[in-house]
Amino acid sequence: MIQAIQSNIYNFLNRGHQRSVRLKKNIIFSVFLKGGSVVISLVLIPLTIGYVNPTQYGIWLTLSSVIAWAAFFDIGLGNGLKNKLAAAIAMGDYTRARSYVSTTYVLLGGIAVILFAVFYLLNPYINWQQILNAPQTAGLNRLALMMFGFFCLQFVVQLINIVLTANQQPAISSLLNVVGQALMLLAIFVLTRVTQGSLINLLLVMAGMPLIVLAVASLWLYKASYKLMAPSLALVNLKYTREMLGSGSAFLVIQLGALVLFETDNIVITQLFGPQEVTTFNIAYKLFSVILMLFTIIITPFWSAFTEAYTKQDYSWIKTTMQKIHKVWVALSCVTLLMLALSPLLYNLWLGHKVSVPLSLSVSMCVYIIASLWQIIHVYLLNGVGKIRLQLYLVLGSALINIPLAVFLGKQIGLAGVTLSNALLFIVMGAIFSIQTKKIINGTAKGIFNT
Repeated sequence: MIQAIQSNIYNFLNRGHQRSVRLKKNIIFSVFLKGGSVVISLVLIPLTIGYVNPTQYGIWLTLSSVIAWAAFFDIGLGNGLKNKLAAAIAMGDYTRARSYVSTTYVLLGGIAVILFAVFYLLNPYINWQQILNAPQTAGLNRLALMMFGFFCLQFVVQLINIVLTANQQPAISSLLNVVGQALMLLAIFVLTRVTQGSLINLLLVMAGMPLIVLAVASLWLYKASYKLMAPSLALVNLKYTREMLGSGSAFLVIQLGALVLFETDNIVITQLFGPQEVTTFNIAYKLFSVILMLFTIIITPFWSAFTEAYTKQDYSWIKTTMQKIHKVWVALSCVTLLMLALSPLLYNLWLGHKVSVPLSLSVSMCVYIIASLWQIIHVYLLNGVGKIRLQLYLVLGSALINIPLAVFLGKQIGLAGVTLSNALLFIVMGAIFSIQTKKIINGTAKGIFNT
């Protein structure tokens, strides 16, 4: 019996196209790792709220959202590298691949230094208390400067995740994430036992632990299995900058739009309802985002796999794969609805009476997750094959609409309205992207649908 099960598992993992076999192994490994990541993150939230308090935690979350805007200044190099590197690996051109990696590290390193210098000069004149709508809190400017410094370091070091994804090994990236979270959880637990609540200590742990893990992993991987792609100053070739920006410039605008869609909610909420409600909002998001994280595990390897398949004109594989992913979406949507039905019980088991989450927020978060999953399916295919001009226009348009719509709906129906704003925009974009992907797969895409 055991041998039969082992045989079936082996056949499942090793049957099919080589690309599919690689995907299945990465997805299964990542699911186990992400399961640990989800458990850690769920334990980490009440522990962190207990270490500080809901208001301070809301300040931390909102400040993180503001700082995240600096990611825009990678000028699309990260996503440009992902596509170009995946294509170079598919063609076996490791000299070019290594040059892409080396050039991107140098460019992002230079950008990070400039960003920190500018922020260092401007930070003393920024009224963070007003931006965060926070009560009188000492040291906010110092906290912001330290957080931005950590961000600039991670801005460069996190490139190892892009290299791993381009080489269709996102499971290793998931492993690094789990290790960083585990160290973070351990450190927060120690802090609760030996110190009073401090946002500075929270920053050192929450930002520092993942950074250390990524730095150590980068050094180890580039000296071992990723030696063929290890960055080297001798291989920096700035002529590749334009080449990567060619595919990355549109991603740059998309990234800006995504920042507006994903990172302004905390700012809108803190201005409308105060920083404590940012914590409430993020509690609901964390619960339902378990589904989103699971789906991200599944879909992440497909970006570079779609790039490889499209480069080799393997359209039948793309079509079959999309049909399977759609079935996964249906299953996860049903799980999301079940989670909504059980959400009052889940919140109580998870947090007790520390935070009260209104049912309306859970309903809007459920709709948001289902719409987000549908959109992501098609975005990953479009990103992988480089057909992103329509996405650029839609994301940019949605970004312009999102903040006023979120403010309007927030004032009309409360906290749930901010989430509903994103959900409505994702429904519209998801419908249009699904039409575009069908046209591309069937070879009927023309005009804006084929650029």
